Amino acid sequence: MTTHRRALLRLAGPNYAGLMSGVVTGIIDVAWVARLGAGAAAAVAVATNIENLLLGVILAVSGGLTVVVSGRVGSGDAAGARRAVRAGWLLFAGITPIVAGAGFLLRTPIARLFLDHPGAIRLAVAYLTISLPAVIVFYGQWMLDGLFAGHGDTRTPMRLALLANGLVLVADPVLIYGLAGFPKLGVAGAALATAGGRLVAFVVGLILARRLTRGPVTESVRTDVRAILRVGGPISGDFLVRMTGALGLVAVVGRFGVVAVAGYGIGMKALYVATMAFYAIRNAATIHTPRSLAAGSGDPGEKQAVEGDIRRATLRVALSVGVVAAVVFAAGSGWILRAFTGDPAVIAAGSTFLRCVGPYLVGLSGVVALGGLLMGAGRGSLMFGVTIGGVAGQLGLAWLLSSAFGLTGVWVAMGVAALGQLTVLLYAVRPKPRLRLRPATAGDAWR
Repeated sequence: MTTHRRALLRLAGPNYAGLMSGVVTGIIDVAWVARLGAGAAAAVAVATNIENLLLGVILAVSGGLTVVVSGRVGSGDAAGARRAVRAGWLLFAGITPIVAGAGFLLRTPIARLFLDHPGAIRLAVAYLTISLPAVIVFYGQWMLDGLFAGHGDTRTPMRLALLANGLVLVADPVLIYGLAGFPKLGVAGAALATAGGRLVAFVVGLILARRLTRGPVTESVRTDVRAILRVGGPISGDFLVRMTGALGLVAVVGRFGVVAVAGYGIGMKALYVATMAFYAIRNAATIHTPRSLAAGSGDPGEKQAVEGDIRRATLRVALSVGVVAAVVFAAGSGWILRAFTGDPAVIAAGSTFLRCVGPYLVGLSGVVALGGLLMGAGRGSLMFGVTIGGVAGQLGLAWLLSSAFGLTGVWVAMGVAALGQLTVLLYAVRPKPRLRLRPATAGDAWR
């Protein structure tokens, strides 16, 4: 088990840096626009949550690509890995224009679903007008991440994300506030800076990825398309349901006004420091599990033992991170909110959220990490079912408890739902007893 834990940490470390560098663009956007007021902070929080939801669509391709390529690389099938990459890009070309185009056309109705303040709606639409067409670049980045990760390389995606993030860090204040002679674009400037930084990193990534795709692909990729979608479907479905639940919570919180949405939005951005660690562990398990199982002898008993060792190692790492995160956010809630905004009402709302979010973080850490193991082992449908039940229960509880206890009821519902999902998963993945055959005896003939 120690070997598996080391392998998970080796893969998860660079992946965490890459994931954090990717989401930090959203954190930077919220941090800068929060100085424009609660309406601007709420608008960008909603717009970036919508982008997170759309991420779930491309995960059907990039997540499936990671698992398929990882398994083929682990078994020495280089030609099959190249064929899977070709199939992944064909799927990308079919899906991306539809998502970007439909999102752009529906940007105003989408903003109105989550915001009821006219000024905040207008600002959210301004952000989405730029960010939704730029989904093409966003999806391309995730395709490259899946390609590199499938080859066991989590450092290159990290470096690309750092490049994009560094560019956004410089461009955000310039375009938002009109520095150095540039026009003052406000919320739209934040979206433009994010899209520009990602575009540069995407072009660099395409150049670097050429070394992994050299070689002819002469066979049909039809079966590879099906293999990617078969594995990636549950990954995408799990993420889409989870992000839909997050947007549903925004709608519930929105009943309490723009200040509540701003506090929740800032708090959720801060939580990315922890939740991206959970997803890094999940991604590490998704890469490590199929490679470890493919490298074995194929004996069912041996595979079960290997999967059990990976499961225990994954849970130990993830739950440790979850507990530490819960303590840190509870202790530093006020300082964290004041780093984003000086509005006392927003600080109060966000601080209460971070102090109550501990049970949610602990439960989520185990749920997300186990999802990586299940998806890597080809059992993602189990994870998908648990997620659907958990999110539905979370939204129902949030609606009921918020009516009785206000915003605190929403935070309690999040914790109960996450711990409930973890309990169900732990029961579902528990080791199954193996039947043992005893030697026959003379008395058996009379039975």
